[in-house]
Amino acid sequence: MSQQQAQEQRLMQVLLAPIISEKATMLADKRNQVAFRVRQDASKDEIKAAVEAFFKVQVTGVQVLNQKGKVKRTSRGVGHRSNVRKAYVSLAAGQELNFAQEGV
Repeated sequence: MSQQQAQEQRLMQVLLAPIISEKATMLADKRNQVAFRVRQDASKDEIKAAVEAFFKVQVTGVQVLNQKGKVKRTSRGVGHRSNVRKAYVSLAAGQELNFAQEGV
């Protein structure tokens, strides 16, 4: 496997899912940002390259946060939610991503 193929394969695995919530919708409207769940070991440069490659948009900045999983107690004992790494990607002016499919 060549270096180029390995890099492309890595970029395909960086983004896990878009985050669609009230906060993410507000950020998209006010700040032209899009939120994604990403891998725990993803760097800002990899996230930027993956978004630009898949969605054909220009990225101006990436902010990343690590959210620790909560401890949940049930009648069966103690459980633990998974840790989540989120990326807030700022898009260039005039560009947008729309995850809602119109007409479906």
